[in-house]
Amino acid sequence: MQVFNRQVSTRGLTVFAAEVLLISGSVALAAAVQGTPDLAASLWKVGLVTVVCQLCLYYNDFYDLTLVHSNRELIVRLLQAVGAASIVLAALYFTVPSLIIGDGIFVSSLFVFVVGILGWRLLFNSVTRSFYLEERILVVGTGEAARKVTRQILEQKDYAYRVIGFIDEDASRIGERIVNPGIIGTPADIPRLIALHQIDRIVVGLSDRRGRLPVDELLHAKMAGVRVEEVTTTYERITGKILIDDLRPSWLIFSDGFRVSRLTRWMKRGIDLTLAAVLAIVSAPFMLLTAIAIALESGFPVLYCQERVGENGRPFTLYKFRSMRTDAERGGTPVWAKAGDDRVTRVGRFIRKTRLDELPQLWNVVRGDMSFVGPRPERPFFVSELAKEIPFYQQRHAVKPGLTGWAQVKYRYGSSIDDATEKLRYDLYYIKHLSIIFDLTIVFDTVKVVLFRKGAA
Repeated sequence: MQVFNRQVSTRGLTVFAAEVLLISGSVALAAAVQGTPDLAASLWKVGLVTVVCQLCLYYNDFYDLTLVHSNRELIVRLLQAVGAASIVLAALYFTVPSLIIGDGIFVSSLFVFVVGILGWRLLFNSVTRSFYLEERILVVGTGEAARKVTRQILEQKDYAYRVIGFIDEDASRIGERIVNPGIIGTPADIPRLIALHQIDRIVVGLSDRRGRLPVDELLHAKMAGVRVEEVTTTYERITGKILIDDLRPSWLIFSDGFRVSRLTRWMKRGIDLTLAAVLAIVSAPFMLLTAIAIALESGFPVLYCQERVGENGRPFTLYKFRSMRTDAERGGTPVWAKAGDDRVTRVGRFIRKTRLDELPQLWNVVRGDMSFVGPRPERPFFVSELAKEIPFYQQRHAVKPGLTGWAQVKYRYGSSIDDATEKLRYDLYYIKHLSIIFDLTIVFDTVKVVLFRKGAA
């Protein structure tokens, strides 16, 4: 299901909701047992503890069910998050003693909700791995798009999907292994396979449908209550990005989304200006120190001005703190920055990791060249080259570029065509589902990226 325009699995949402109740219930129970006076008036303090604990769990990737798939990983991440929550709450209580619910209540509740969460997760994992609770999928087609979405389903643990097998026109290929599941029939076998395997969903992944789409069989399945959908729709739901391999322009034209109201644009602009002003004030001392450090190490200029491509292909000048040598592009030809690039200075390496080099772009946000959230702006030279290699690349310029974005928080720093293709998948998903709430969740995720230094080169 979609929550704040982000696809969230029912499994993930169930786990999150249950653990909110476990944490808040444990703290409230500890307060009641210790006889806290006027417990009802202290419920907001229980809520504060719950929010801090949930933030620490979330920022420790505790709700990434694909990442946290083993009992060892579960225990380690839970203890790390609880330790972080304890430190944060201790700092809050030391700073503002009135936030304390009562002496020792958090410590008393700690053991209860740690054991409760562990027990709940172990039970949840064992129950949801049951074959009968999984949604059984039949894939029509054996091309690259069909294989890609099947691999994604096999790798992820967030969705209760099980791929039963593939359908191919060539009967002689039945039994051939494709990814892990193999070919189990031809289009004529679809009704029989639906009944035999109790298929819940059919994913159509034919790269060329002309004269090949089994219309009668799929229509029969649809009328029988089986979900039938394109491979691009399945991929979008389980990954939070759009599959551009074999993507038809008609899918972009007729699919929902890709529409931003005038009110949303006005609100987005207001939030951009507010966030830029607040962040500029808070980060002013860090920007001053960064400028001094760059000047001391490698001289002036401390700012790096570079032409980038903005909304509707309009070029603009982007400002960053200089993180490379002044002769980084001596040949005059733009060169992609890459991980471990020897042109990056020592100060530059630090400010890239901490994202301090991005702070001058707040001026671009104020000027209206950029938004706070959007696709990363690229240089005209690379845009021209990438547009030749990657289909639909120019469509990422339908909105203003951003200081942060969906691709930036979901994918590592990249310096190749493959990386640019993967980022485009995320960018198109963002443009399709753009909303104020989605922007705010991306800003929220950006904090995690900065804190744990993910994605920087």
